[in-house]
Amino acid sequence: MAGITTKGLYGLAAMYELARHYKQGHLKIQEIAEKADIPSNYLEQILASLRKEGLIQSIRGAGGGYKLMLPPADISVYSILTTLEGGLCILQDGSNVVLNKMWEKKTQQLQELFSDTLQDLLDEGEKINSQAMFFI
Repeated sequence: MAGITTKGLYGLAAMYELARHYKQGHLKIQEIAEKADIPSNYLEQILASLRKEGLIQSIRGAGGGYKLMLPPADISVYSILTTLEGGLCILQDGSNVVLNKMWEKKTQQLQELFSDTLQDLLDEGEKINSQAMFFI
C-alpha cells in the first residue's frame, strides 16, 4: 500500500479551490497556485492528470483556465487521490486467495474512508468559517 504523496495532497487542494469557484467560470493556473499554495510548474502536471481523467476542463486563451467537469457533490476525494496516486491499495495478483481477499477488503475500506466529496469539504469549510472569531 502506498502513502499519499505531495502530488495527491496538492491535487486535492487544487480541486478544493476549483470547487470553491464552481459555476463562477474558469480559474487561471496562477490563481489556483496562489490560493492553494502550490508551485505552478508542478500544478500544471497535476492538472493535466485530472483533465485526462475527465475531472476538470481546461480552456486556452485570455478567458481560459480550469474548472470542474462535474458538480462538487459528484467528485469524491477517493477519485481525486486514485487519479493522482495511481491507486491507494493494489490488489495482489497472486494465487493466495486469503491475501487477495484481505487486499480487496482494505481497498473497500479506503474507498469508504475517502468517500467525502468536494461538496462535503466545502460544507465543512463553511462551518469552520462561520465559527471563526476575529479579534483586533
